[in-house]
Amino acid sequence: MSHSVSEHGASHGSVKSYIVGFILSIILTAIPFWMVMEGSASHAVIIGVVVICALVQVVVHLIYFLHLNTKSEGGWNMVAMVFASIIILIVVIGSLWIMWNLNYNMMMDH
Repeated sequence: MSHSVSEHGASHGSVKSYIVGFILSIILTAIPFWMVMEGSASHAVIIGVVVICALVQVVVHLIYFLHLNTKSEGGWNMVAMVFASIIILIVVIGSLWIMWNLNYNMMMDH
């Protein structure tokens, strides 16, 4: 029972793919949880690991549970996801830039 494709081009996962996704999700949740509870690493390292694991977990969920790949819906799902990611990245980076600029200009000693 491999990945089957319906008449609409949507991929359906197998039990094996769901189990792999579930195990990866557990691992990607346990690593940051353990690091935060242990507290022996620096805050910058912990934040970096949490952010990286969160991004990887988003990709795992998109692939294994939402079945997002380049073949479903003729590839338009992936194009829409890339476009949405770029827009979100622009908004987040722009917001951080504006906040840094405001902090720098308003807290400057004259």
